[in-house]
Amino acid sequence: MTIWTPRQGQPFLDASFPLPLDRPFTRQHALASGITPWVLRHLVDVGLVRRLVRGVYVAAQVVDSVPMRARALSLVVPRTAVVTDWTACWFWTGIDAPGAHERAPELYVFHRNPHTRLHNGLSIGGARSFSPGDLVVVEGVSLTSPLRTACDIGRLFHRDRAIGAIDALLRHGTFDLDHLVLEVERFKGMRGVRQLRALAPLADARAESPGESTLRLRWLDEYTLPAPTPQVPIIVDGVEVYRIDLGVPELRYGCEYDGALHHGPGQKAKDRARLKDLFERFGWDVEPARRRNVFGPTRDVEEMLHDGVRRNRLRAGLRAWPYDAA
Repeated sequence: MTIWTPRQGQPFLDASFPLPLDRPFTRQHALASGITPWVLRHLVDVGLVRRLVRGVYVAAQVVDSVPMRARALSLVVPRTAVVTDWTACWFWTGIDAPGAHERAPELYVFHRNPHTRLHNGLSIGGARSFSPGDLVVVEGVSLTSPLRTACDIGRLFHRDRAIGAIDALLRHGTFDLDHLVLEVERFKGMRGVRQLRALAPLADARAESPGESTLRLRWLDEYTLPAPTPQVPIIVDGVEVYRIDLGVPELRYGCEYDGALHHGPGQKAKDRARLKDLFERFGWDVEPARRRNVFGPTRDVEEMLHDGVRRNRLRAGLRAWPYDAA
């Protein structure tokens, strides 16, 4: 068998690639076509190939789409199984499990038969029961509907991460917030329903990233703070010139999630210029909350928010807190 290797500096895969460039392929397909595991890892590392799900890849130039995701899943998911949880969320919204950009995420796949478990080395699975309307079939792949997926993630995963998935699935547009809240009660008595019952009313389709969703949750948890409005527009002559992720318009105070993917030098300079312009031209005090502020042992975003609200109440000529003594 001829071993295939890319040309040095190759900007994208071309006709010399031994697999089709317009559809997903598996690791086994690559090995059978002369692409060694080392070369496959290299193709992913240099951006010539994207990993879609564990064990499935596609040429980087292929445009992401729901049908393409379905074809990827059909290569590794048995027709007797159902795609659930984070894999279903990725299918419907493009948002995957936390850390998926750093490692190949597990497939979340369950059998409809409660006496059968799935063991294929690629997936997290088992048995789960479904009701009529819970499942959707796309190109032969059975998946939980966006609504069922939102309920399952909201019940079964940590609230800090679940809220971003619920927001994204709500933004997908196949159900509304009232429908989600009503759906919660069908899971009464099941594992995690108390968390889902608390999270569902907080979901908001205006959120634009999982990090922003978690930041909003942190803010809402601080019940003495004024609730934030997502995606506050700054309008000049009828044209939106800026949009603030989370803000309190009456105080002109905002906070935005600044994820690790946006920390390049060029982006940092643009962000600083934007925040400076928001303050100097429009009077908006907007501060960035980085990953370390929102997650983990260095988390301090609650203090940031309290300080920011206090600072901007004073700037507006108000008492630091509504309940402070006059």
